[in-house]
Amino acid sequence: MQDDLFVKRILSGDRAAVSALYRTYQPRLARYIHSKVASAPDAEELIQDALFGFLEALRDYTGRASIKTFLYAIANHKIVDYYRRKKIKQVVFSQVPQLESLVSPLLTPEEHLDLIHMKEKIHNTLGRIVPQYRQLLVYKYLEDMSVSAIAKKYTATVKSVESRLGRARKAFVEAFVSI
Repeated sequence: MQDDLFVKRILSGDRAAVSALYRTYQPRLARYIHSKVASAPDAEELIQDALFGFLEALRDYTGRASIKTFLYAIANHKIVDYYRRKKIKQVVFSQVPQLESLVSPLLTPEEHLDLIHMKEKIHNTLGRIVPQYRQLLVYKYLEDMSVSAIAKKYTATVKSVESRLGRARKAFVEAFVSI
């Protein structure tokens, strides 16, 4: 079936077309993603994310590339996001000195440089948000305080601290993205 017709059928809600898409591309996509991601459960999640992302982005499909190319481009973005999140977790964990000594020998020089840049970006981001939010994030993620311990420190309810942490995380993300 031609890609244009296939896309039109999917967009019109044709379940048979969606099923055919899944049967046609899922096995190939699975092999591709499993070759890029070592963790089988993470790879399976990425496969599903890529397929759902494809269906969500299908309205933007212009036909300039094949469906396969379009799907694999989305899969590549999902894989990059996966490794980016994984690297951010490494950076956050490396704030704890004991973990940094375990992680550092495993990094290549490029990854080490990326880690340094990420730490600088996190530090700069923390400097750009309001002090109250910065302090909450430091307590929670750098000093590893529980929400209830932070609530006691502020003589506030756990619910209000959770709410403030949510706003602090949102402010952090907005500042992080704008740098």
